[in-house]
Amino acid sequence: MKKTAWLAFCFLGFIWGSNFIFVKWAAEYITPAQITLLRVVFGFLPVFLFALSRGELRWSHARHVHHFAVMALVATALYYFAFAKGTALLPSSIAGMLSGAIPLFTFVCAFLFLREERITATKAVGVALGFLGVLLIAQPWSVGGDIEMAGVAWMIAGTFSVGCSFVYARKFVSPLKLPAAALTTYQIGIAMLLLFMVIPVEGIGAVFADDRAWIGLVIGLGLCGTGLAYVAYYHIVENLGALAASSVTYIPPVVALVIGVVFVGEAIQLIGYLAMCLILAGVALLQFGSRKVAPEVEPDAGVGLAPAGKAP
Repeated sequence: MKKTAWLAFCFLGFIWGSNFIFVKWAAEYITPAQITLLRVVFGFLPVFLFALSRGELRWSHARHVHHFAVMALVATALYYFAFAKGTALLPSSIAGMLSGAIPLFTFVCAFLFLREERITATKAVGVALGFLGVLLIAQPWSVGGDIEMAGVAWMIAGTFSVGCSFVYARKFVSPLKLPAAALTTYQIGIAMLLLFMVIPVEGIGAVFADDRAWIGLVIGLGLCGTGLAYVAYYHIVENLGALAASSVTYIPPVVALVIGVVFVGEAIQLIGYLAMCLILAGVALLQFGSRKVAPEVEPDAGVGLAPAGKAP
């Protein structure tokens, strides 16, 4: 099973790194809110069937619906919308690089709200390097620059939202000891219902006028990037462990950069490459620091509603 787990690892890194170009294609025809809605709708089916096949869905779980609703908001609806909005305003490669900062914001949220994370010298340097990378990408000192600050702000909002979701999950959801596939199904299902309530669907069919746009959105972003990505993540955790699964964080920014620069022709300045290296170095130091403090991690630690927080 480890061979299939490594295949799932590669699939996850590639598909999450491809998400940004799928959003860019779809954004030419529909709004970021509508992209979010369709992503969740088509991502729900694989997750639901996976949980159903494992017999993990229970009516008794309904008593925890308030927790599922919170996670549906911060770990799915708001997170996906913020990333769709940011990616629509930025080059896909830049958006992909900024997504690599998710572990940084997760650590900061855990430190601020849980008071369980220990600040070590290694972790402090990691956070500093990561945020320096984000700053170099945003370049707030450059008036009239190529980078849309609103897009950067939306990407940061998305990373902060999913960072908060990890904190909430650890404090309120993980103690419930419910099956991970079931939790994910409830999270995405409730998010889908909430999005249907607030997002206008008028004109949403325009995306189907372009084969590249709808295939990227429905199959790439929805079925693969959301639904099958969850299934793949759990398979990795079960066979390789949570620490190995968390290292997939390094792949999507690189994949997004390659797609944007090589295949789409986006121009990235040298400072952008430096920024990505700093972000990934910061994440690596955070993980290294965490291993030194807590070398043993339970197989399902951080799982439950977490895969969405690993990468977009």
